[in-house]
Amino acid sequence: MIKLKRYEKNPILEPKKENRWESEAVFNCAAIRDAGLFHLIYRAIGEDNISRLGYAVSKDGFDFFRLDKPVFQPENESEGLGCEDPRIVKIKDTFYMNYTAYSKGMIRVALASTKNFIDWKRYGVIIDAVNSKDAVLFPEKINGKYVILHRPMVSGKPLEIWIAYSDDLIHWSRHKSIIDLKLESWTSRAIGVAGAPIKTEQGWLLIFHGVDKQAVYRLGIALLDKNNPSCVLRRQKEPILEPEKKYEQKGKRDNVVFSCGACETDKSLYVYYGAADNVIGVATMDKNFWR
Repeated sequence: MIKLKRYEKNPILEPKKENRWESEAVFNCAAIRDAGLFHLIYRAIGEDNISRLGYAVSKDGFDFFRLDKPVFQPENESEGLGCEDPRIVKIKDTFYMNYTAYSKGMIRVALASTKNFIDWKRYGVIIDAVNSKDAVLFPEKINGKYVILHRPMVSGKPLEIWIAYSDDLIHWSRHKSIIDLKLESWTSRAIGVAGAPIKTEQGWLLIFHGVDKQAVYRLGIALLDKNNPSCVLRRQKEPILEPEKKYEQKGKRDNVVFSCGACETDKSLYVYYGAADNVIGVATMDKNFWR
């Protein structure tokens, strides 16, 4: 049974009233560790209720320095109502960020890249056939293809984790569901990927969120085949984190723990999560469990 251990000084990031763009909420952050530093790209909401993305950096994964201005914000019609829920991977020397481009009547998967977390190149919406969100790339090609996980939002169909493949990161095909809702009651309403899959000797470790019929968000864990990630090898029946603390149970949206990223060190995994759509917390697990 795998369970995450909360950092005792959570939350690690809270809204800053003096910054209008992040005065109401900070939550749902991409996370990656590079060159010995922990990098967060976090979603923020201010007085205008538009989601922008901020940047924070840390040496130890707990105490973060953050910029006072957003590093990414809406620039075109497809994201006019916000840039939401980023997820980030490093492929070769470039960081690629999937995010949800939110506009009137449309919720779609978009892509941007950076080398320094400040200056970004936009590629636009990359899955435009249907509304979709909760998207993240695998950090390397598998069998010569880029691979993405996402969650289509089609009327009358279950909200499940899907996989797709690409030669160029822009055009995606062979979409199919790989993780469904039917196993546990805590995923009975919806399920979606958290952060980027983590490569281990046993396979790709995947953290995901599940939503029950009472709209409670929890985190779960699964293992995907290393060479065929559409194959789920194992899936823990019980959640690894669920709303238990006051800052997770009361906020902009009650009873929510929602992760968009995790960082690895030699010994531990640091899982960053939005709590009640209001603040950011971190919880850890010992990596020995998968060795």
